[in-house]
Amino acid sequence: MRRLWLIFAQAVTVAVAILFVVQTLRPGGLSGTSITTGNGVQILQEAPGNGEARQVASFSGAAQRALPSVVHIYTTQEVRAPKNPLLNDPFFRHFFGDRFGEEKQQRSGLGSGVVVSSSGYILTNNHVIEGADQIEVASNDGRKFKAEVVGTDPESDLAVLKVSADAGLEPITFAQPRSLKVGDVVLAIGNPFGVGQTVTSGIVSALDRTHLGINTFEDFIQTDAAINPGNSGGALVDSNGVLVGINTAIYSQSGGSMGIGFAIPVALAQNVLEQIIKNGGVTRGWIGVEIQEITPELADSFKLPNSQGALIAGVVRGAPADRAGIRPGDILLAVDDKQVKDAQVMLEVIAAQEPGRNARFKLRREGKEVDLPVIIGKRPKPAREKAGE
Repeated sequence: MRRLWLIFAQAVTVAVAILFVVQTLRPGGLSGTSITTGNGVQILQEAPGNGEARQVASFSGAAQRALPSVVHIYTTQEVRAPKNPLLNDPFFRHFFGDRFGEEKQQRSGLGSGVVVSSSGYILTNNHVIEGADQIEVASNDGRKFKAEVVGTDPESDLAVLKVSADAGLEPITFAQPRSLKVGDVVLAIGNPFGVGQTVTSGIVSALDRTHLGINTFEDFIQTDAAINPGNSGGALVDSNGVLVGINTAIYSQSGGSMGIGFAIPVALAQNVLEQIIKNGGVTRGWIGVEIQEITPELADSFKLPNSQGALIAGVVRGAPADRAGIRPGDILLAVDDKQVKDAQVMLEVIAAQEPGRNARFKLRREGKEVDLPVIIGKRPKPAREKAGE
């Protein structure tokens, strides 16, 4: 009996070894079917069956859910240019002037957009449509529509377009605000370089990216999903195919994707969308000061305990801050108990205030903390190159 048991154990061991070798040298061979091609070569082909039952990693469902809601945006802009290229040279113009005249030329641009309502509203980047004379929207099934600008918000780089509700475009589903986490899989959908609708995948590399110098108001999602020129305004969706962001910018030294892309989070995009549809623009709070980051060197010179807060570098005469008694050299620490850790946070906290309301400002002045009531004003259209609040 013992001898029979040893023979059985050896046979099982040899069989397992053979299976291991076959699986190693010919992966998939056990489930494949040997077929002969037209030129007599034998190959292994996957056995026929239900394609949906195949065990492959895929985000096809998420892509198919979101693709119909992402459109291509084509813009044209009429510009004047010298008829003779030599007129671009200042030295040549000095001697010959404009006698050769100018001619009108068409400048074209492309980008992407996201359908957000069955009424025909489309969300995109402001820089995609800025200065455009004509805007055309193409759906993923090839139909084209004329679009009108409902409103823009250059400070967040968002814009809302509208096509006819009869277009029958399919709106995307918005994700819950702040539901995204670092490491989540995301898909970027758009029209890179004008090649056509494209899906790229990656993960969320970071959240709450600020101080990038891209927009006045920044709260970016960072992702390594490939975002290229033409993707701007397109959708960033999660693995369920719901909208988590609007693709906006890339960090690149070559003009192409280097694995660092940025998208505007859905919470900010939705807020801007609702305000533009309701009011034609975005209303933000303002007090009329110029602000400056507190560097370690400034903290030492002001004898501050740390670099928390925002330094008031200047006050606009007659502005809400001036009327409230805020002075240059004050350091803003909090607004209505909302901590201000740096100048960017101050900008966002004040912008979120409703114009006309009375807010309590906590400041540090000459080493002492003071509280001042400030009636919030309405933020004007500031020059983009000058950061201020």
